[in-house]
Amino acid sequence: MGILNTTPDSFSDGGEFSGLRAALEHAREMEAEGAAIIDVGGESTRPGAAEVEVEEELERVVPVIREFARARRPATMISVDTSKPEVAEAAVAAGADVINDVTGLRGDERMLEVAAECGAGLVVMHMKGTPRTMQASPEYADVVSEVREFFEERLESCQSAGIDSERICFDPGIGFGKSLQHNLELLRRLPELRVGTRPLLIGVSRKSFIGKLVGSDAVAKRSWGTVALTAYARELGVEVHRVHEVRPNLEALRMAEAISFGVAGAG
Repeated sequence: MGILNTTPDSFSDGGEFSGLRAALEHAREMEAEGAAIIDVGGESTRPGAAEVEVEEELERVVPVIREFARARRPATMISVDTSKPEVAEAAVAAGADVINDVTGLRGDERMLEVAAECGAGLVVMHMKGTPRTMQASPEYADVVSEVREFFEERLESCQSAGIDSERICFDPGIGFGKSLQHNLELLRRLPELRVGTRPLLIGVSRKSFIGKLVGSDAVAKRSWGTVALTAYARELGVEVHRVHEVRPNLEALRMAEAISFGVAGAG
């Protein structure tokens, strides 16, 4: 899953792809490098980020999704990174296949209804608090158990709303309301997070905890740490990897698959 931020304030590439032309060029570049999903987001979820009004978020993501959907390869999927039901609904109508909600479909009560009606795939992420408050001393008795319990509750809620479980993928929300030690504990115990046969998504790309571990605040210094974690997570069975840099992470996946699963080739 290649990350396409159409925001001016993303922690990693804020403003770089906020125009329609630049966004489409980057989407095509990530697709050419092997991304199976292009994840389009119009609101930054970095710690302390300001909220974006519905109309502004719609203006940022819907034109990009509509234009890219017209030219994408048949196998390439589009996801919309949003917690607003209005944006999710419009994005799916424009061509998005997946709704990626950092609130786990809890931020707005209408999101479950929209998700049930639109038929799109769903990424249900765990986050303690909101992007504005999530890093204010997060505490857990057992972070792995609590995240797994959240997944189980969300699966039940989705099914009760008429959503087929086959449409759901779970994301533990690395860096979303977690300390460095919480992030490491989740990564160490990834297999314990799996609920039934539902796939896991991991988004660690360029996140600040990598900088803490490698001793650098520079976002550009977090790329190789991301690649290492991608290979590690794939070895533990994680199926979906949300990244800024597609090619090096895809190559890491292929190496991990060849060694751990006996899968060879560029498929």
